[in-house]
Amino acid sequence: MRTGGRAAVLAGVMVTAAALVTGCGGSVSNSGGGDAKKLVLIPGVANEPFYISMQCGAEARAEQLGYSLDTQAPTQFDASLQTPIVTGVIANKPGAILIAPTHASAMASPISQAKNSGIKVIEVDTALEDTSIALSSIASDNVAGGELAAQTLSKLVGGNGSVLVINTKAGTSTTDQRAQGFEDELKRNHPGLVSLGVQYNNNEAAQAASIVTATLAAHPDLVGIFATNLSSAEGAATGLRNAGKLGQVKVVGFDASPKQVQDLKDGTVQALIAQNPGDIGKQGVDQAVAALEGKPVTRTIQTDMIAITQENLSSNEQYFYKSGC
Repeated sequence: MRTGGRAAVLAGVMVTAAALVTGCGGSVSNSGGGDAKKLVLIPGVANEPFYISMQCGAEARAEQLGYSLDTQAPTQFDASLQTPIVTGVIANKPGAILIAPTHASAMASPISQAKNSGIKVIEVDTALEDTSIALSSIASDNVAGGELAAQTLSKLVGGNGSVLVINTKAGTSTTDQRAQGFEDELKRNHPGLVSLGVQYNNNEAAQAASIVTATLAAHPDLVGIFATNLSSAEGAATGLRNAGKLGQVKVVGFDASPKQVQDLKDGTVQALIAQNPGDIGKQGVDQAVAALEGKPVTRTIQTDMIAITQENLSSNEQYFYKSGC
């Protein structure tokens, strides 16, 4: 996850806590009394290529290990919509839940209920503030992703000018970490870039466009934007297009869905920080199965990322997200 080429921030895994052991000696265990061979993936939102890619990786790994995996996702990235899904899944008592919490604190109560019912809980992509609930958390190193975005944007703009971060919803662990990594990297290593701070678009592209319009009016020296997610990048591009600044103000987006890759090819955005969601899903299943079979579980796992530009696009197709398995 460094700029240029295919250098990744962290290849494979990084262990930040001692392994946990659950269950007993190699046998499949589920104190909740349900189907211990069944896993349920609860992504942050339905029909998003990042989570589809995660689902594909998880399904393939579950089948390989002799487990079934069902996926249930909310229609929006919203705790009020994800909570009833978790409640319904608890009633069916699967062996384990792989979940991307849609809020770092609001989802703590329903996910705790799953844990207390004997279901193994594995976090994928996002995480709760309370680290005592899940057995394992698998995600990209989002702080390092933000750092990579700052490095990439600095190169694109020549290291000087004002830059803006457009984030989605406050309280989303992944995007908040990306924004923090970006801001910290600017302070440490890019004195010529002046941060205009972080603004939130409530995961609405139209709101992101309005933010860009207002920022351009107040800061005509704006040279770059870091958009922490898809809606932020789409809205930023719309705002720049409306102002006749598309391509002049550089945009670094996050993720590599089919539309984002096309936007990069078209020059709508100038770089993408791509994650490896298929690997997150695969490793989520690995940790869930380990917990169910009484094997060591790794508390924290971080997967690799990479900066993709038009120059290295063709050599990094393995990072492109999927629209279906």
